[in-house]
Amino acid sequence: MDTKHQIYRTEASMDKSNEYMKAGTLTEDEPNELLGSLDFKDTSGVSVPENLIDQVIGQDEAVEVIKKAAHQRRHVMLIGSPGTGKSMLGKAMSELLPVEELQDVLVYPNPEDNNNPRVRVVAAGRGKQIVDAQKMEARKKVQTRNMFLMLIVMALIVYSYYTGQLLFGVIAAALIFLSLRYMLPKEDAMVPKLLVDNNGKKKAPYVDATGAHAGALLGDVRHDPFQSGGLETPSHERVECGSIHKANKGVLFIDEVNTLRLESQQSLLTALQEGEYPITGQSERSSGALVRTEPVPCNFIMIAAGNLDAVQGMHPALRSRIKGYGYEVYMRDTMDDTLENRNKLIRFVAQEVVRDGKIPHFTRDAVAEVMREAKRRAGRKGHLTLMLRDLGGLIRVAGDVARAEGASLTDANHVLSAKKMARSVEQQLADRYMERRKDYSMFHSTGDEVGRVNGLAVMGDSGIVLPIMAEVTSAQSKEEGKIIATGKLQEIAREAVTNVSVLIKKFLGEDITKKDVHIQFIGTYEGVEGDSASISIATAVISALEGVPVKQTVAMTGSLSVRGDVMPVGGVTQKIEAAAQAGIKTVLIPKSNMGDVLIDDGIKGKIEIIPVSTIGEVFEFAMGGQRTRLIEKLKKFASDAKIGLSLPEPITAPSRSI
Repeated sequence: MDTKHQIYRTEASMDKSNEYMKAGTLTEDEPNELLGSLDFKDTSGVSVPENLIDQVIGQDEAVEVIKKAAHQRRHVMLIGSPGTGKSMLGKAMSELLPVEELQDVLVYPNPEDNNNPRVRVVAAGRGKQIVDAQKMEARKKVQTRNMFLMLIVMALIVYSYYTGQLLFGVIAAALIFLSLRYMLPKEDAMVPKLLVDNNGKKKAPYVDATGAHAGALLGDVRHDPFQSGGLETPSHERVECGSIHKANKGVLFIDEVNTLRLESQQSLLTALQEGEYPITGQSERSSGALVRTEPVPCNFIMIAAGNLDAVQGMHPALRSRIKGYGYEVYMRDTMDDTLENRNKLIRFVAQEVVRDGKIPHFTRDAVAEVMREAKRRAGRKGHLTLMLRDLGGLIRVAGDVARAEGASLTDANHVLSAKKMARSVEQQLADRYMERRKDYSMFHSTGDEVGRVNGLAVMGDSGIVLPIMAEVTSAQSKEEGKIIATGKLQEIAREAVTNVSVLIKKFLGEDITKKDVHIQFIGTYEGVEGDSASISIATAVISALEGVPVKQTVAMTGSLSVRGDVMPVGGVTQKIEAAAQAGIKTVLIPKSNMGDVLIDDGIKGKIEIIPVSTIGEVFEFAMGGQRTRLIEKLKKFASDAKIGLSLPEPITAPSRSI
């Protein structure tokens, strides 16, 4: 690397550091700098808040909304990525609600209409007392009745014995006993059933009804196969409350609310509006369909959660009810990388250790590794991830590794081992995908080839090398030539190909209307989505048109505007790591993505990363052979067309080696 390149990197890094520090963000990677301002030897010395609402990290707006909603009893809709704390916020709201308002619900038999059980609401704890008292009274009545029957039977047997008709006396006594036993009403049949029991609860109920079917959500009546002959179960005994009734005076949490049937959503809307909902059988063919109780209280606060598609699948009236009488919150995926937020992440590690209860506490170095991973997973410069469920999974795996080794504390090596062990299914699939491609030489990492480029893509949360090939032929039809792209391209990827074709025609200044341009994405069995392969497509096509080879030691990623500007893309860290594992020496990424690069220590020194801002810079570093001729041609055309194409000098273009 020449001196001029080294000077550029040093000055650029200093400017970038100053810029971040002015913005209140941090860029240092040393362990002591990564750990914020907390002074601790291990996480056992980090205090964990007792209240659940204070344990929520990075969702300040959502926390403020939950506090207001709990005070004013408003409904809330939380939309965002999985693992950002939606269910935790729901549980936290239940802790903020008053406990003294809780109620018990009793269901009584109705002598006038057996299929319409009566409902009684009492203070929490009172319901169990009433049921116990009723059972005691019924037990006494049963004992008295049984004693009376036994006296009658014994008297009849004694009388028949003395009259010499013992056999007939025994038969008569048995008939009388059975007749009276089944003809007299059952005393226990009049005992009420405790439908909702809040006895001894120290906080408002929190009910997670995610994925509940209609009966579990709205209540149901069990089927009774014996409906006559004195064997039937009283209708009030067959009544079962639903989640909406258990959540009375508390919180009903439903994740992926759009997965509920529209009928259930409509009934849920009725329950929200009325604050009470009668229980009936949910199956029309069951005997329970004949039973319908009086309205049962269900005055709950609803928290509906889900991804963005949940909004599309919700019943419009249900969403309107939540929006009109509550709040809508979009959860954050990342938070600013500040000292305060780093301290919160340190506390998060301590929280996860305490909550799990089976793993040892983390050392400072181990927490620093978790902090690096939080920065890496954020995918944005100056940010930390808030996908804390996944990050918590890494913490638990690291703790398991430490526990298996008999260590008293979890150190940095345990975290590094956990990162390899806790790879997602997508990462494991991508690794095997790369192995298969190496075995069959699906991508090349040496030499120069015309019309072949090593693009980069993301599979799940792991990067892969995506070879792209281009070939130019005479048009097969008499009409205008076509851009033909294969590889299961999705809508955005197809639009990217169209934009690149416009750019190619504009830059070359040639009539290519009588040519067919074939673009092939090799091995894309799962399809291609997004436009991050735009610069790869442009490089491959222009290489094929001009006959200029492309360096196979170079891989690239970046979106491309119709004016030739290289635009930022996502997943640059994962893509760089995939290129390094594939043996590629140089990676071209958008200049605006340089702050997003947070690669593992094992990758450093294996690959050179070059930021580019225009398609001209891409050609400068990617093209081999007679690239000077192509660069001069593009410069001339750019000058004639006055389109503002910026092309660097071959030696002074900036680069960064990691």
